[in-house]
Amino acid sequence: MPSDAQLSRYAVTALIEEAQLTPKPALVDRRGSGAHRDLDLATMLRSAHALAPTFAALARAARRRGEPSALLRTELAQIGRAGEHDMLRATGGSNAHRGAIWIVGLLVAGASMPGGGTQRHAAHVCGRAARIACFPDRFAAPSNSHGERARQRYQVGGARREAQDGFPHVVEIGLPALVAARARGIAEDAARLDALLAIMASLDDTCLLHRAGLPGLHAGQRGARRVLAAGGSSTHAGAAALAALEHDLLSLNASPGGAADLLAATLFLDMLAQHDAGGSPVTWNI
Repeated sequence: MPSDAQLSRYAVTALIEEAQLTPKPALVDRRGSGAHRDLDLATMLRSAHALAPTFAALARAARRRGEPSALLRTELAQIGRAGEHDMLRATGGSNAHRGAIWIVGLLVAGASMPGGGTQRHAAHVCGRAARIACFPDRFAAPSNSHGERARQRYQVGGARREAQDGFPHVVEIGLPALVAARARGIAEDAARLDALLAIMASLDDTCLLHRAGLPGLHAGQRGARRVLAAGGSSTHAGAAALAALEHDLLSLNASPGGAADLLAATLFLDMLAQHDAGGSPVTWNI
C-alpha cells in the first residue's frame, strides 16, 4: 500500500500533469491562460505544490480512521478547508484547485484506507470515497461558490453528486478512454486529451455553466463529441475540431474546469494502478 507521502506525491503529480497537458480547450496549459484571466501555468503549479501537506494529511486521517464515517467526513472537511487557505496564499487569492481538493482529496482518502491490498481498482477506491462523500459536512457554512450556484440554478449534480455516485465520469469514462487510446498506440498526451474530451462530452460541467450558462455547456459537450467522432485529438481532423472547440469556448469566456478536475482524478488513479503493478503498465479492473 502506498504511504501517505506517496499518495500525496501522486495527487500533486496528477494536478501538475493535468495543468501541463497541452493543448486543452480554453484551459490553462503550456500555451497560456485559456479563458482564465487570474490563472497561468506557474500559478497552477504553485497551487499544486502547496497542496502536498493537505493531501498527506487527508491520507493520514483516513488511514487512522480506517472506515468511512461521519467523524472522518468532518475531519477531512476541516483539512480540506485549511488546504484551500494554503492554495489561496500560494496563488494570491486565485481559485486554482478548490474542486480538485474535494475530488482528488476524497480519492486519496479512499486509497489510504486499510484492507484494499492489491485490489485497489477504480471501483474500490471510488466506492470508499463515495461512502465518505455521502456523510454530511456538519460544520460547513452555507456554500455560495460559483459551482454551487450553477448546480442549483441548472439543477445538475455537480462535484458533490459526482463524488457521492462513485465518480462515474472517472470510472466509466475517463479511465476507459485513457486505456483504449493507449491500446490503439496513441501518444500519451493525445490519449490524455482524448480522456478529457470523453469526460467533457457527457459531464454537466458547473464551470461551463457558471461562465456561459447552457450555451457554454452545450458548446463544450458538442465540440468534444466532434473531436472524438473525428478520430480524437491525434488525427488531423480531430486537431481541427479541437481548435474549433477552443475558439467557441473562448468566445463564450467558458472553461471546462470540472472536466479538468476529473482528468486529474483519472491520472491519480492511473498512477495508483501503476504503483500496485510495480511500475508496469496496467489494464484497469473497472
